[in-house]
Order: sequence, then C-alpha cells, then structure tokens
Amino acid sequence: MDLASESKMSSEGGEGRPVPPTSLPLQGGPSQRKKLSAPRISLSLDQSEDDLGETPDDLDINVDDLDTDDEGDYTDHEMDWEDPHACPRGARRESYNPIPTYSAEEERQDGRLWRSVVIGEQEHRINMKVIESYMRVISHGGYYSNGVNAIIVFAACFLPDSDKEDYHEIMENLFLYVISTLELMVAEDYMIVYLNGATPHRRMPGLGWLKKCYQMIDRRLRKNLKSFIILHPSWFIRTVLVVTRPFISTKFSSKIKFVNSLDELHQSIPMDCIQIPECIIRLDKEMKEAAENSKRNSFLLGLDPTAAGRAEPDAAGSS
Repeated sequence: MDLASESKMSSEGGEGRPVPPTSLPLQGGPSQRKKLSAPRISLSLDQSEDDLGETPDDLDINVDDLDTDDEGDYTDHEMDWEDPHACPRGARRESYNPIPTYSAEEERQDGRLWRSVVIGEQEHRINMKVIESYMRVISHGGYYSNGVNAIIVFAACFLPDSDKEDYHEIMENLFLYVISTLELMVAEDYMIVYLNGATPHRRMPGLGWLKKCYQMIDRRLRKNLKSFIILHPSWFIRTVLVVTRPFISTKFSSKIKFVNSLDELHQSIPMDCIQIPECIIRLDKEMKEAAENSKRNSFLLGLDPTAAGRAEPDAAGSS
C-alpha cells in the first residue's frame, strides 16, 4: 500500500485528522530525510525498569536522621524586615557603643592641644591641655624705656599645688611653656617681675625647677635680662636665692632687686599694662595697713618706726 492510500484510509476511519506516520520508507528520493521517533517519556514518580540508572547506596538520604532545628526554632529566628538592624525574635539584643566620629573641627582642636617648640636646638612638645589652668603664670606686661624692652610678669600664685597627682607632669609642661613663651616675647632687653606674694608654700616652685629654668634659658636671654624684680619677697624666697647662689653667676645675682609694695614697684616701672592678680592687690593692701599700724604703735611706744618697717618683707612671706 502506498503512502497516499494509507493516508486516505486513515482519514476515513478516524475523526477526519490524518495520523502522522511513525516511520518513512528508506527507498525514498535523495531529498528525503530519515525521521526518528522520539522516545517515550514517563512522567511517573515511581521507579521502574525503564529508568536510566539506579541511585547509589551511598547517596541514599534518610530524612529522619537529619539534625534539624525544631519547628519552634524557625519561628523564633524570623526576622523583622521592617527594621534592618533588628535582631532575630527571641534572641537577646546586646548593647554596644558605636565608634564615635572624629570630625575635622575636633581634629583641629586636638592639634591645638599640643605645641611643638624648639629650646636649645632641641624640639619639645607641650601638652597645652595639662597646663590650661596655669597659663596665667606668665604674661606680657608691656614695655619700658624706649618702648622696645619688654616686661615679663611671672605670677607664682597661679602655680599648681604640689599635692596634685599629676604635679610633676604639669610642672614639666609648664616649664617648657614658660621658656618658649619667654623666647617669643623677648626681642631686645627685658626685665622679669616676679610676683611672690599671696603664694602658699605648697605652690612655691622647687629648687630643682628654678635651677632647670635658669640653665635652660638661652644665653641671649641671660645676657639681655636687665633686672629681676621680686615683689613682696618672703623669707622662703630669700633662702632659695641664698641656696642657689652657687649655681648662678655673680652678674645675674646683681640683677635681682626686692620690692616691698605695689607703690614702690610703680615708681620703678610703668604699670599700665601689668595685670596684677586680685590676691596680690589684697595682700598689698593688708601689708600697707599693717605697716601703718606698726608705725603708729611704735610712735606711741616711743620706738624707732624704721625698725618695724624692716619686718615688712618677712610678714609677706607667711601668705
């Protein structure tokens, strides 16, 4: 039976649709191609003999033997997707401190806490934060003579107490600050006004500190120092000068002058730009009243009033 007859019979016995051939004769023309039928695909999940292969024994998985979390564990670890930083439900949220940000302004402020100075051809760093409360210990008091010579004021009442825990650190940085500031303030000749009054003994600088200051002062500064005036000298400061005399030159010792009152200091140098601490002013007023009372009592008793006046410097040292 040929191909046409077969197609006709199929169309008559079927539903009007030709049945596609399952194979083609091999004796066709050279232009015809051989068509192969597709293999039957089984969609059944059951394992049958038609399977391509069997599952190896070592790949068999027993679901009951798997170590999995309980059902409650899955519900406890559900995430709250509304909060990106939320913790799993049921988990303990641990508190933590985030790393603080360091702004450019804070960095500049931190840089100002340290000052690099060169003293004696050696670079030093000063912790300005440590001496922040004691920077008034040295100040510029204007000029004298021809307006070029500087007046440097050193107020011992602003020194730290020796019983502070960081006393040595403060004094070390304060020493560098005083020396470096002195070099910045002084251009030509200068004088130092040392305000000694109203300074408790616990704030008085030690001999080692004073000696170190003298030795660290540049030779130019030593040479250009014209006078070292001590206001309200006490027995303690006089004793210090006697003890340190072997360490200082005779020429430097000759520059030291004692002044017993602010009025006497005003007669020696211009006071327009010198800032005198309030405690020094009160002490000077008390000493003046005490001196007047002493002279009055001496006059009434018939004693020499000059003898009482010579006791004024020692009276100032008890403060």
